[in-house]
Amino acid sequence: MIRVTVWNEYLHEKNEPQVAAVYPKGIHGAIADFLSRDPELEVRTATLDMPEHGLTEEVLNATDVLIWWGHMGHHLVSDEVVERVADRVLHGMGLVCLHSAHHSKIFRKLMGTACHLRWRDIGENERIWTIEPSHPIAAGLPAYFDIPQEEMYGERFDIPTPDELVFLGWFRGGEVFRSGVTYRRGFGRIFYFQPGHEMYGNFYNENVQRVITNAVHWAKSTFVCPAYLNGEAVPPPEAYVPQTDVVSHKDYGRPEYLNLK
Repeated sequence: MIRVTVWNEYLHEKNEPQVAAVYPKGIHGAIADFLSRDPELEVRTATLDMPEHGLTEEVLNATDVLIWWGHMGHHLVSDEVVERVADRVLHGMGLVCLHSAHHSKIFRKLMGTACHLRWRDIGENERIWTIEPSHPIAAGLPAYFDIPQEEMYGERFDIPTPDELVFLGWFRGGEVFRSGVTYRRGFGRIFYFQPGHEMYGNFYNENVQRVITNAVHWAKSTFVCPAYLNGEAVPPPEAYVPQTDVVSHKDYGRPEYLNLK
């Protein structure tokens, strides 16, 4: 069983009736609904307005993969929570960042860049090309699929060179975008996927749902983090005898040490 937490700031849906009409259960609710159809997934949700944004130590320790959607409330996310999430990713928790989560504190921290991009929002068609059809996240996806309406995200996307480029988006204006990219940070796997503007209901799209479901399975790590990642001291072996006659590196240039064997 893969334990999934779907996090959403849940601000557009509460403040904009037109978004609430698209996602009456919130974006997190829509994502949780389709993920819950997978019998291998155990899904919970968390939102910005919960204590500690719903991402307590207890919740994160019981999360194998965290899904993150944010937009207008990036600055409202506690730095303490961001550090907590980043630490869990380094210890092996998977992270799936969706759409405008490219500017979330957690994604920018793990990327180490500004993560800026070009954008335009006129609800235009996007064609998403499957660049790596053999990748687990692309399983069951066609060579390309169309999204009738989406916010245009275009290059240059200020991210580090991805470990893998799985999907490439193309828009009617001619712009292209690295729409699906993977990274590894510490022992955690990260996937960023671009579609998901709050106005267009694309989390109901079957191909988008398949990508996210596949990403959850891919991001789940079977690795158990070793103690050394926590910086724990390692005691010396019982028979260890400190050496007292070690030559300093400063001595290597002296004539008497040049012919040491």
